[in-house]
Amino acid sequence: MKKKNTNTAKAVAVGASIIALGTAAYLLFGPEGKKHQKDLKSWMIKMKAEVMEKMEKAKDISADKYAEIVDAVEAKYKTMKHVDTAMLTKEVAELKKNWRAMEKMAKSKPAKKATKK
Repeated sequence: MKKKNTNTAKAVAVGASIIALGTAAYLLFGPEGKKHQKDLKSWMIKMKAEVMEKMEKAKDISADKYAEIVDAVEAKYKTMKHVDTAMLTKEVAELKKNWRAMEKMAKSKPAKKATKK
């Protein structure tokens, strides 16, 4: 029977969490953070949280996978009545544009290795 390596799974989960937190930090406190904070709407927060949640659940995060996640969440929010489609399009473009900055931030902060106790 093949033994599962839980250390790798934990490291991937920690890495995905760091990327998700980095995304939120970059959007709210990055170069255009003041503008993002001013324009923030409740549905935007929920949408970004949903993107981060799906990133955490994904086993492997790449630019293509991230774009798929953002597109899936965008499709859901397009059908909602209280969501302004122009603002949604702008937010989705901003999320996709920030991929490189998030990737760079994640690489500069290596994930802690999971230790066995």
